Amino acid sequence: MGKIKVLVVDDSLFMRRMIVRLVEEDEDIQVVGTARNGAEGVRMVKELRPDVVTMDIEMPEMNGIEALGKIMEELPTRVIMLSSLTREGAEETITALQSGAVDFIPKPSGAVGTGLVGAREEIVGKIKAAARTQLSVLIAARRGGTPQAAWEPKRVVSDGAKEFRQIVAIGTSTGGPKALETVLTGLPADFPYPVLVVQHMPPKFTLSLAQRLNNLCRIRVVEAEDGQLVQGGTAYIAPGGYHMTLVRKKDEFRIVLHQEPPQNGHRPSVDVMFDSVSALPGLKKHYVLMTGMGSDGARAMAQAKRQGAESTIAEAQDTCVVFGMPRAAISLNCVDHVVPVTVIAAKIRQLTKV
Repeated sequence: MGKIKVLVVDDSLFMRRMIVRLVEEDEDIQVVGTARNGAEGVRMVKELRPDVVTMDIEMPEMNGIEALGKIMEELPTRVIMLSSLTREGAEETITALQSGAVDFIPKPSGAVGTGLVGAREEIVGKIKAAARTQLSVLIAARRGGTPQAAWEPKRVVSDGAKEFRQIVAIGTSTGGPKALETVLTGLPADFPYPVLVVQHMPPKFTLSLAQRLNNLCRIRVVEAEDGQLVQGGTAYIAPGGYHMTLVRKKDEFRIVLHQEPPQNGHRPSVDVMFDSVSALPGLKKHYVLMTGMGSDGARAMAQAKRQGAESTIAEAQDTCVVFGMPRAAISLNCVDHVVPVTVIAAKIRQLTKV
């Protein structure tokens, strides 16, 4: 395989030069062009046929979201978004990830170069991971849409919903926002069990993800809060920058957030969340690992299996944006069911008998 051809799209000359310099320090990457706005970026994708595009979100003439849409419609290409660390940037990033973007890179506040230099390893790693992504998966996810049934009214979560006998724990990373949309919209409004979710993302982004999913899903979706009572029919997404665990106090289960060191390079970590679920007595536990780089969650899934997990599920390679975390779990021989992301919700319903 030759060098990975990259197109850099950003309205800031400083940022374009900085990104070019950082990524071309890697001998496996070649920047084939730069563009000043989305419209120019779309034209250059057609001319240069890059393997990966880095795309700023906020640009004149045509912004990054609009450019992403045109690229995925006219000549599908692997796109990584550059997002500001603001609430607006987070909301736009979630939209992009659910519209075909492979991944995103947080842009330092004020677009200062020192922050990007510090993130060089992350940028290069994400470009290389994106280059390995199956375009067919991105195209299928973009065209999949949201099931019409997901627009049924949510059920009202009552005090009685805090009593449950089963729990679902999901871990995901690169490609996760779209995968979570597919799975969580597949759960019915009367799904009686809680769902704990770790999605590798920075602060602000997890809140925007939870809000967007809550608008799409029949179950309730929230960003988890420290001390929060856990109820059935609700999905709790770990906030960026915090590990999420679950504890039992008398007859109640509550969320505990903490900032102990990252595990597997992540905080929140899937391993931390899975381990806390495994320690809970009296529950049937179901563990799910979906698309993502690395191996976070695999060790804890294997441990959960040894401790009597009711079921373990891994997303099949054919639908993964990055087949890292599921592959790691499968290699440990701890996975009961390997299924496409479009089947995971049905499998959860079957296993929990809902």
